[in-house]
Amino acid sequence: MKDSSVQSCPVPDEQQPLKEYEQLKDSWFFRWATLESLPYWRKFAWVWLWGWIVVGPIAAASFPPQKHPFLFTLSGALGTSLLVALVLLRLYLGWYYIRDRLKSEKVFYEESGWYDGQIWQKPPEAIARDRLIVSYQIEPIMQRLRRTALILGILVGSGCLIWLSL
Repeated sequence: MKDSSVQSCPVPDEQQPLKEYEQLKDSWFFRWATLESLPYWRKFAWVWLWGWIVVGPIAAASFPPQKHPFLFTLSGALGTSLLVALVLLRLYLGWYYIRDRLKSEKVFYEESGWYDGQIWQKPPEAIARDRLIVSYQIEPIMQRLRRTALILGILVGSGCLIWLSL
């Protein structure tokens, strides 16, 4: 049996905030934010390690590892942290977009193209349902991503302080 708010909804299926949320949480990349603690941190560790493939040669060209091993390691670590920060930013922006779509009382959608956008007022049941999803499902993810960004910022900041002290 379908929800009455969904039956009267003129928003195309793929643009409904609830469907967008389900697609996001099931997607390969955005699902990272929903993983248990160890697999979550393992994903970021893999990004950081694979980032060395890109950043390592640049760091080696700037600071030859034989002459300046500490500067090479520090510059490479800071460079790979930038890649981790970009991945983290992409995760955050994706979840932020869905959170805003679910929290909003009105939904913007396109009927057949960019030129004919419409706005749909959600019924009270849909607003309540969507806000519960935001409170209990998405906000913990957003907090986790903010904490991760804070930890990354502290690590990068301490790396920069070490760099300046050399």
